[in-house]
Amino acid sequence: MRSVEDQQSKVTAAAVAPRPVRVAISEAQGLLCAEEVVTERPLPGFDQAAIDGFAVRSVDIALAGSDQVDDNGDPVVISLPVVGEVKAGSRQPIRLQPRQAVRVDTGAPLPTLADAVLPVGRTDDGRNRIVVRQPVRSGEYVRKVGDDVQPGDVAVRSGTIIGAAQVGLLAAVGRDKVLVHPRPRLSVISIGGELVDIDRTPGQGQVYDVNSYALAAAARDAGADVNRIGIVSGDTKRLREVVEGQLIRSEIVVISGAVGGEASESVREALSDFGNIEVDRIAMHPGSVQGFGQLGRDEVPTFLLPSNPVSALVVFEVMVRPLVRIALGRRQPLRRIVTARTVGPITSIHGRRAYLRGQLMRDESTGEYLVQALGGAPGSSSHLLATLAEANCLVMVDPEVTEVRTGEEVSVAFLAQRG
Repeated sequence: MRSVEDQQSKVTAAAVAPRPVRVAISEAQGLLCAEEVVTERPLPGFDQAAIDGFAVRSVDIALAGSDQVDDNGDPVVISLPVVGEVKAGSRQPIRLQPRQAVRVDTGAPLPTLADAVLPVGRTDDGRNRIVVRQPVRSGEYVRKVGDDVQPGDVAVRSGTIIGAAQVGLLAAVGRDKVLVHPRPRLSVISIGGELVDIDRTPGQGQVYDVNSYALAAAARDAGADVNRIGIVSGDTKRLREVVEGQLIRSEIVVISGAVGGEASESVREALSDFGNIEVDRIAMHPGSVQGFGQLGRDEVPTFLLPSNPVSALVVFEVMVRPLVRIALGRRQPLRRIVTARTVGPITSIHGRRAYLRGQLMRDESTGEYLVQALGGAPGSSSHLLATLAEANCLVMVDPEVTEVRTGEEVSVAFLAQRG
């Protein structure tokens, strides 16, 4: 029996990462940047107002709001004429003279000689003349040339996941396209004479094709570009044709429902012209029996997964998902792992690493993680998809451990968070 770690090493060594491609920044969200995006121009490209207000010379209003008095003993009042207005996007240059103010909008270019923007709230908001109640410092409420980035700065680094902020920055520096690691293409095929699609009513001995839908969803969650083929008959010629077509257009192929017994032998024989798929017993549960090989001219990683939906999803999580993440260029292909204390006993099979559905919680008073196993232990129903749907984690129990008592610690892998 092969260990989980050995099988994972074998699988990840076969990772096929698509070549980086250049895409529009609107299509780059969620992908990994594959280049150093170096700015050619400063951002902002001109001194601009950071708020609505009045462009002024700070020296002209330094005494505003002070306790100083004039020669007559009256408080000093600073009043400036408003000699113009500059809207955001204006291309008409304005020169500010001493002891003058110009009304400016947020983002408007600053008039020549102005070194600060006076907020409207520090004035009486007059139309032709304003009374200044508080001063501003030089540079206050001004975004200067190159405050964000200077020419030659790296705006987005290679290996950065492109999110909303990165898309905005790329747009701000004038990039309409960016080089990214594309989503690996993954095909999902279901095999089984008992299967019918969900648009039909199952007859005697028939069941719905759960796996192609569930595995396709899991692959999308991992970040793959998914092609759900659905049900393919066990006819050798037809299966060979379908798989051959997917090997041409996919970086990963997943076939469920033909992992053991005669069905497995039949599938492996049908695909033997493309390469060898080894079906092994892996030291894990559920999903201990699984197949893997590299098929076709491009040696495409191809998986045979169990027909049991829970087992298929667990094997996908442990073996296939890391391959997708590596193909995406992610440095950390595995789920985040935390230590949690059990709130009930857990039993496991000796010699196999358990991946049990669980509900992860957090103690509000201590911040400690707590976990409740939802099923999958020996004697329980490992096929219950409903419990997997309720799970937000996988509880991992080491192969040498057969029983975890209440209050003991276990390793827990986060599953995708529900929104």
